[in-house]
Amino acid sequence: MAKDKKLVESITSRDVDFAQWYTDVVKKAELTGYTSVKGCMVFKPAGYAIWENIQTELDRRFKETGVQNVYLPMLIPESLLNIEKDHVEGFAPEAAWVTMGGNTPLQDRMCIRPTSETLFCDLYAKDIQSYRDLPKVYNQWCSVLRWEKTTRPFLRSREFLWQEGHTAHATAEEAEERTQQMLHVYADFVEDFLAIPVVRGRKTDKEKFAGAEATYTIEALMHDGQALQSGTSHNFGDGFAKAFGIQFTDRDNTLKYVHQTSWGMTTRLIGAIIMVHGDDDGLVLPPKVSPTQVVVIPIRQNAEGVLDSACSIADELKKAGIRVKVDDSDRSPGWKFADQEMRGFPLRIEIGPKDIEQGTCVLVRRDTREKITSSISEVAETAGKLLDEIQRDMFERAKAFRDEHTYEASDYDTFRNTIEEKPGFVKAYWCGDRACEDKIKDDTRATSRCIPMGDEGNLIPEGRTCVCCGRPAKKLVYWGRAY
Repeated sequence: MAKDKKLVESITSRDVDFAQWYTDVVKKAELTGYTSVKGCMVFKPAGYAIWENIQTELDRRFKETGVQNVYLPMLIPESLLNIEKDHVEGFAPEAAWVTMGGNTPLQDRMCIRPTSETLFCDLYAKDIQSYRDLPKVYNQWCSVLRWEKTTRPFLRSREFLWQEGHTAHATAEEAEERTQQMLHVYADFVEDFLAIPVVRGRKTDKEKFAGAEATYTIEALMHDGQALQSGTSHNFGDGFAKAFGIQFTDRDNTLKYVHQTSWGMTTRLIGAIIMVHGDDDGLVLPPKVSPTQVVVIPIRQNAEGVLDSACSIADELKKAGIRVKVDDSDRSPGWKFADQEMRGFPLRIEIGPKDIEQGTCVLVRRDTREKITSSISEVAETAGKLLDEIQRDMFERAKAFRDEHTYEASDYDTFRNTIEEKPGFVKAYWCGDRACEDKIKDDTRATSRCIPMGDEGNLIPEGRTCVCCGRPAKKLVYWGRAY
């Protein structure tokens, strides 16, 4: 049992050092590993399995809206990248370049894709001639490379996995509709599947994507009170189309430029799961995304019938569509309990000789440690109901935390003190002036996370003033420090 205790104690408390706690959890749960490639990480099976579940569910939701998957090259010629000036300037500091092909210097050096707007524009310029070719609603699953100076597993690494959707439309209205549609797909996915509440909103012009007319975002709040941008959707208007000559003949026989969108989510979502739901004992995974939903642990597994009963329970759970495994290793039950909790599996089932005699087993929730006794004959039904409850309860707890750590400020002193002393979101009115936005960041290290969608962000009560300068307010903004 000393080893059991040490396994848990080796994770730093969140309240002592949140950054170290995060690193400890990632390492102990064997989600990633370090590599000889500086700034890049290995996705170990436990971490990649979470991404696979995210990918599978997101892909399903995308296809329900008419999205088709494609794959484009990872190399972008510099001449192609330079066509859209604002876009290339936005990514220049993070670009990595290929300058040699074998032993031959390249006349047109190649950028390893930091994002694929220019490649999609090149494709669309070749494939779109008529209104009959529209809309194009494409997505690709791939990796991208950005030369980050400071890295942290999942949250920020030089190479990371993501999906990037790129669409082309005949009208501005269709593009804006798709932009907002995909933002809501993201928000619904994160709240329903990952049990993480988000704020849906629009980025300020300062924070929007390079080359976009508008950027929409979902913002989540981590346990340490910092925000995490968890998905973005961009309306490019016809700017890229004009730069790349993407035109089509419309129904009235006139040439027009297409209107484009782009939207993406990355493996930083795994970091969000860790930081929103984890505790001092390790991961706490929402059932829908957890690669293993139930671990069956036999007690005194060498006793007659115990391991057989554990396997029989697992078979019943599998028939009910539950992802389950039996821990039949030669470790002690205490070690197995601690291991299951550290890895965050939502539910464990304990079964031993006494349980078998009584025809029962014990189910233990990872999120609350609550123990529930169930008859063996009804264990699949009981486990299914508990997994649904755990998913709902985890979302409600995260939402309550977010709401409790969302504050309001009407004057600058209150705003600065709140940012410094009460980590979380701060809602405050803003005049719309970039100078005030810059001053807030310089003074507090807080950035504008988003202007919330709907009436909250845009219908400003009479007499409201900018929290920074005191002039009449134009928008309500969620502010906060962020990863």
